Amino acid sequence: MTDPTQQLPAATLVTADAHRRRLRWAQGVLLLFHVTGFVGLAFSQDPSFYLQFVPLNLLLTVGLLLAFQPRRTPAFWSFCVVTMLVGFFVEVAGVRTGLLFGQYTYGATLGLKWLNVPLMIGVNWLMLTYSAGILARYLPIPDFLRAVVAALLLVGLDVCLEPVAVRFDFWRWQYDVIPLLNFKGWFAVSLILQVYFNRVDFIKRNPLVPFVYLLQLLFFFGLSMLL
Repeated sequence: MTDPTQQLPAATLVTADAHRRRLRWAQGVLLLFHVTGFVGLAFSQDPSFYLQFVPLNLLLTVGLLLAFQPRRTPAFWSFCVVTMLVGFFVEVAGVRTGLLFGQYTYGATLGLKWLNVPLMIGVNWLMLTYSAGILARYLPIPDFLRAVVAALLLVGLDVCLEPVAVRFDFWRWQYDVIPLLNFKGWFAVSLILQVYFNRVDFIKRNPLVPFVYLLQLLFFFGLSMLL
């Protein structure tokens, strides 16, 4: 029997091999950053050194995700911009009114703020919305059900994230109590953004996404268990 890969053009095989190497490098870099941060935050006597790299880690993760997005069309970039803006201004409304997520204020860890909200929050909403949306595409179900599944994935990640965020001054809740409204608000906003994600016409496939979501989940779940 002839090896079917031998029937492929040599250029195709080289390109596929190069793509796999790029993916492994990206996964290795992200794993290094997250393991270093995990060890530093969990066991260091002075976690402030590691906290200063949180915005950089977020930008690195989003940058690598975007690098593996096939055919970054104007529609894709418009999705990115709209998602970041919606995510940011939803948080502005949340901080000012307390009606969406409960009463909370942002700390210093996420970096530079505008309107009392870190600019990185918009980037974070993009990373989470994009990742959950891509993961939900693996399911052979209608788009609205995919949006619901993706929103639930985000709420599940937030459950693991909240204890870590409070401990390391990402944000602070009134009376140090995480309200149920927070998770309801996360689900509602996530669902709206997922419906939008499904409606925008771009290739919804990214080989780095499953690794990023699992890495984030394990990172925050592991830290929350140790705090």
